[in-house]
Amino acid sequence: MISTKGRYALRVMIDLAEQDPEKFVPLEEIALRQGISKKYLEAVLKSLVQNELLKGLRGKGGGYKLTRKASEYTVGEILELTENMATVSCLQKNEFVCERESFCKTLPMWRAFDKLTRDFFFGITLEDLLNGRVGK
Repeated sequence: MISTKGRYALRVMIDLAEQDPEKFVPLEEIALRQGISKKYLEAVLKSLVQNELLKGLRGKGGGYKLTRKASEYTVGEILELTENMATVSCLQKNEFVCERESFCKTLPMWRAFDKLTRDFFFGITLEDLLNGRVGK
């Protein structure tokens, strides 16, 4: 299940993609438009800035803006920052090595399912979402 953090990150990225790409958008404006508390939004934005999906500027005239064009972001890269996208625990990054891996009959299925999910999310850009080109 995708958490609120992942869903909010997508909403913020779409919101910023709809704004003037040359201007920084204040946190308060994003929070108001999206109906997200400023405190929670700060946590979401921090992760996006740290991973260079957004640029942040403090002070007068400050706020946030995208670092690239909307067509250059995928839903997958945004969700990976906020979510554990693995279907099962043995496929999580940096997890223990499963002692059943060498003979597990279901592992190939889980890997194939994870690949489908990954390919789906990495095949959708922010621009696709902006233009309603998903699910039609």
